[in-house]
Amino acid sequence: MDIAFNNGWLFTEDYDAGFDKASSVRLPHTAREIPYNYIDCRDYQMVCGYRKSFTAPLEWQDKRLILRFDGAAHEATVFCNGTRVGYHACGYTAFSVDITDSVNFGGENVIDVRLDTRESLNIPPFGFVIDYLCYGGLYREVTLEVKDPEYIKEVLIENTGLHELRVRIESECESVATDIVDGSGKVIASACGKAFELSVPNAQLWSLDSPALHTARVRAMRGGEVVDEKSLRFGFRTVRFENDGFYLNGQRIKLRGLNRHQSYAYVGYAMPKSVQELDAEILKNELGVNAVRTSHYPQSQHFISRCDELGLLVFTEIPGWQHIGDEDWKRQTVKNTDEMVRQYMHHPSIMLWGVRINESQDCDELYRKTNAVAHTLDSGRQTSGVRYLEKSHLLEDVYAYNDFSHTGDNAGLKAKKNVTSKKHRPYFVSECNGHMFPTKPFDDERHRLSHALRHAKVLDAMYAADDICGIFPWCMFDYNTHQDFGSGDGICYHGVMDMFRNPKLAAAVYTSQSDNIPCCVVSSSMDIGEHPAGDIGKVYVFTNADSVKLYKDGIFVREFFPGKDEYPALPHPPVIIDDFIGELLITQEGFDEKTADTVKECLLAVAKSGPSALPPKILAKFARLMLTKGFKFSDGVELYGKYVGNWGGEATKWRFDAIRDGEVIKSVTRSPGQKVHLEVRPSKTELSEGDTYDAAEVRIRALDEYGNLAPYWQEPVVLKCSGALELIGPEIISLKGGSGGCYVKTIGKAGKAALSVNDIEIEFNIDM
Repeated sequence: MDIAFNNGWLFTEDYDAGFDKASSVRLPHTAREIPYNYIDCRDYQMVCGYRKSFTAPLEWQDKRLILRFDGAAHEATVFCNGTRVGYHACGYTAFSVDITDSVNFGGENVIDVRLDTRESLNIPPFGFVIDYLCYGGLYREVTLEVKDPEYIKEVLIENTGLHELRVRIESECESVATDIVDGSGKVIASACGKAFELSVPNAQLWSLDSPALHTARVRAMRGGEVVDEKSLRFGFRTVRFENDGFYLNGQRIKLRGLNRHQSYAYVGYAMPKSVQELDAEILKNELGVNAVRTSHYPQSQHFISRCDELGLLVFTEIPGWQHIGDEDWKRQTVKNTDEMVRQYMHHPSIMLWGVRINESQDCDELYRKTNAVAHTLDSGRQTSGVRYLEKSHLLEDVYAYNDFSHTGDNAGLKAKKNVTSKKHRPYFVSECNGHMFPTKPFDDERHRLSHALRHAKVLDAMYAADDICGIFPWCMFDYNTHQDFGSGDGICYHGVMDMFRNPKLAAAVYTSQSDNIPCCVVSSSMDIGEHPAGDIGKVYVFTNADSVKLYKDGIFVREFFPGKDEYPALPHPPVIIDDFIGELLITQEGFDEKTADTVKECLLAVAKSGPSALPPKILAKFARLMLTKGFKFSDGVELYGKYVGNWGGEATKWRFDAIRDGEVIKSVTRSPGQKVHLEVRPSKTELSEGDTYDAAEVRIRALDEYGNLAPYWQEPVVLKCSGALELIGPEIISLKGGSGGCYVKTIGKAGKAALSVNDIEIEFNIDM
């Protein structure tokens, strides 16, 4: 029997001071909420305490009571009725404590947790600087397991072949039976014993498009009676990195992923199941990627399970960032590796174990041990380790390299041969971009475009290289960081989304590479005052359409096609629009095609060089138009103002229609906005009070009347909850680059509730 142990905790920021002034909290819980930016990382560093009381019925006397903590950041000492019963020194893996011998059966019991959240601890990832906040608290769920003495302690499932499994079970019970159950609930295979291999040829395979999941239902039996049962979801599939690419079930797939931190505004790591799952859904269904790296630590089981369900591949790794500590620190690293593999190996989405401290120096003695642990526990997956070193020692199976070589005007990526001497070993890019070009949502348009094009460039380079298995650009969303990093306000603006998962322009680069998400995102507002000298220049449309048709005030200008010349390897190159005159001189001015081409060339040259610096070739063409067509200077000025400059004229309305298979799949209209409104999008409005509180992410954007982001709208946004709903974060916010957001959570009651955002009210329904 598993009992959720998430409600009814007391919390104190000073463990030694006791719980007299403690506050009541629910898990997941952060040691202290922090501001959106301009933060002090010392705020969440403390030796805090958690306390929970519970009654143990007399009928539990012949049971074992196991307390499981899914995440306690970062050093936890557990006491039961004053007796120390457990200790754990990693904030990113789960641990269990047997409290049976200290329990008062038939009476009240008290669980105390002394939790050290300080970053001075001698455990990974601490010891040097870190480019992300590590927060603190009992930030994942806690469960009390009431078990038979011969309970099932562990089930390890390995994929040894396409339809083959190796299963190992730890239990003191002599009789153990296992059923393999498919997604419909049908038993498709069975086995007995604590260690066995099993072939299930009729099992449906787990894949990106059809992520079929099965369940191993393990039963411990005594005298024909089931005394304990444990179920784990898994999938039948093979994953393999080879010199020429990554293979899932024998099919070669280019990995197009992003890096993800597990953090959120205000509360750091502490979010419940539905919000953890949401990030997987955003990656798969909004960004259109097929893989994610859990930088730089194991992440929530809820997030990984949702990746299982969606068909999203995962590269997960042990905690750490550049630093390698002393012998005690190293021993903890090996233990972290063991815990990571044991706790996550049943997930079919996980394709690779990261057994090296991110961006660390070579340390062969340590990495021989971490590789051995992973390979011994799990023969079905390879190992890797993220490095910034070229020609580094390679004790793992796959060379992972952070390639930050692209600067916007050079090759997207280094050649594999220049990075690793192991030319016959698999290779992929684990990070790129990121800090090379931080981009805020409120940066000017050209900066945001340059950011997007850098992502397009590295993706194109990855697709062009047959010996690069995939790429994980940095990163999914902006995140809080230490004072050593970021933009001085405690934020690394490295994401393709902001902290509330609102997309920046660069997000469209990823979405457009998916065939399943209709995409048409225009890089420019088409406002001439946003650009030096009013020159809009090239406009990029990130789309997976066959073409884009451009209209000016409802009149067809020209049809444009994907830019294969600039991005020859991308599945869906951006459509580059560099001609805003198109056929208008023919259809609207009556010019023949040859004259129209000449006039267009001259007008565009004026836009580029100015009237006083025109090249001789263009001056000659102007002269020829005057001699042969009676063209006057005033005609040129009029046409320039009408089709290029637009200074002082009526506001132009541009329409971009994305065409696929002859149909419009998406349309975007650009024109100077005059009426801004707020768009409020909650991740869900049906919330459930279950094992703990539920929460929703609410994205807020300022849009004009055409549905376009209004990046310079800076009015205050007032947030207020009513009913059985609580706001996470401040009640008054401002949008950044036209985007922002908040979180709301339930408070233990059912019924109707609402969130008001200025004059907009969003209704929620909460059930128990």
